[in-house]
Amino acid sequence: MPPVWRKSSRSTNQGGECVEVAALSNVIGVRDSKQPDGGHLVLTTAEFAAVLRRLKDAK
Repeated sequence: MPPVWRKSSRSTNQGGECVEVAALSNVIGVRDSKQPDGGHLVLTTAEFAAVLRRLKDAK
C-alpha cells in the first residue's frame, strides 16, 4: 500500500512553502510538496517529535 502523504493544516497555497509527512512503517517521511518525486527525509518518531518541538519553540 502506498504511503498517504498529508500537508500541514497550517500550510497555505500562497508561496508554495509546504511540507508533507507520511507514516512509513516505523518511521516518518518528510518531503517538499512542490517536488513529491524528489525524494524524502526519513526520521524516527523520536527525531520527528524533536523537530516539531524545535519548530514550536522557534516561534
